[in-house]
Amino acid sequence: MIKVAIVEDNNTIREGLAALINGTEGYTCVGAYSTSEKFLQQIPLTKIDVALMDIGLPGMNGIEALKKARELNPDLNILMLTIYEESEVVFEALCAGACGYLVKKTPPSRLLEAIKDIYEGGSPMSSQIARQVITEFQKEKTAIDNSEYSLSNREKEVLNLLSNGKSYQEIGEKLFISVDTVRHHIRNIYRKLHVHSQSEAVAKAIRKKII
Repeated sequence: MIKVAIVEDNNTIREGLAALINGTEGYTCVGAYSTSEKFLQQIPLTKIDVALMDIGLPGMNGIEALKKARELNPDLNILMLTIYEESEVVFEALCAGACGYLVKKTPPSRLLEAIKDIYEGGSPMSSQIARQVITEFQKEKTAIDNSEYSLSNREKEVLNLLSNGKSYQEIGEKLFISVDTVRHHIRNIYRKLHVHSQSEAVAKAIRKKII
């Protein structure tokens, strides 16, 4: 029996999904929540195999809830079920730990298949979403190969130390350079990666496999 939770603020959709799941052999709905907060409260108390998560929720949105849910239960399988098809939102959800991504117009039979697939270790996606993911990965590869992102070995060393939480002073001591030189390298890193903060630089470098 696959235990499914639903996080959806639209009453009609939420009740329809619950009816579909409870009306299908081998599936059971163990909770249907209208907000992320209610869902997160129940994670330690309820055995959930797969959670269907909307993104546009009142209060905490679905992606933020996804991050917190994975902190509470790293093994929880979360399938995003939303109207959003923009690549930025898709990638944000997948990077946050979503195991699959479907749009709400997905037919009921396909949704049930996706729940079973994700329960068995798969990563189901709508065909349009899968195409976007492939396209974005191709863009990422091009970006990695593009010389505008080419950091010097010293810049990579600085970025690695930044990613480990080191201060400018600690980086300078580690690399035997002055703090002003550290700042110079970091300015170059920001310029080459087209970012404006340490967190952005580290996140982008990791995502693009620079460090």
